[in-house]
Amino acid sequence: MKNLILAVVLFTTFISNTVLSQTKRTPASFGREEYIEVEKNVKLHITDLGEGEPIVLIHGWPLSDAMYEYQYADFIQKGYRVIGITLRGFGLSDEPGGKYNYDVFADDIKVVLDKLDVKNATIGGFSMGGATVIHYVAKYNAAHVSKMALFGAAAPIWTKRADFNYGLWTKEDVNGLINLNNTNRPELFATFGKIFPANETSVSQGHGAWLGSIQAQASPYAMAEGLKTLRDSDLRSDLKKITIPTLILHGKLDKICSFDLAEQMNALLKNSTLVPFEKSGHALFIEELDKFNSEILNFIKK
Repeated sequence: MKNLILAVVLFTTFISNTVLSQTKRTPASFGREEYIEVEKNVKLHITDLGEGEPIVLIHGWPLSDAMYEYQYADFIQKGYRVIGITLRGFGLSDEPGGKYNYDVFADDIKVVLDKLDVKNATIGGFSMGGATVIHYVAKYNAAHVSKMALFGAAAPIWTKRADFNYGLWTKEDVNGLINLNNTNRPELFATFGKIFPANETSVSQGHGAWLGSIQAQASPYAMAEGLKTLRDSDLRSDLKKITIPTLILHGKLDKICSFDLAEQMNALLKNSTLVPFEKSGHALFIEELDKFNSEILNFIKK
């Protein structure tokens, strides 16, 4: 009787193992991390989709990598891997206290690209993200990347000073924005919402609400510290160090980072091409979406 029971148990185990081996699940994902730790207790949200030549995208203040939704969709379909990095303090990334400057942002990007073992990528950045990308490429001698793209970038300097009479903002203006952030953040969002597009109809109400929902995720502390970085930084020396091919996309009607900033970047970058967006303000990635995407992909293919 014991032998019969043992035989039944062994047979049942065999059948169970056979069924499990036949129904073992094939992984559905790419197996890539959605959150990457850049230092102890600080993880960044990463969008990492598609397969092919890599495109790394860095968002502007106070958005997140979610702003590139319509670039992700297009680039993935056309055979590229897209990697969106949300900077600390914004979107779904962690919101630690501490420094929020271009050195910290560049160090974080380096950790992410090291861990992902990215090679020969095109790295692009919008507004403050464009300034961040400039500093990353200069500081790390274009590690992991072979091309750079700047979209409405807040560079070389975002605020006027004695030897730089370009742009629209003074340091006093930005101090006012910091105060507004710390006392009435909804009004700050509304103020930037009005000047973000070229005009009242160039960005739909739906797109405006979508961007507003992304902004609202940002840490108020990170927003204030980011404004201080925008106010005080000078990237002219960084721009002079960069030799990789660079594409500059900039709205002619930009009320946040005026077009004369793009001309200054073009003059300082040895190997750059400036493409004006005649109908766009700061929201060129929406206002002239098809042109925006096609210019980036054409640049990558060269």
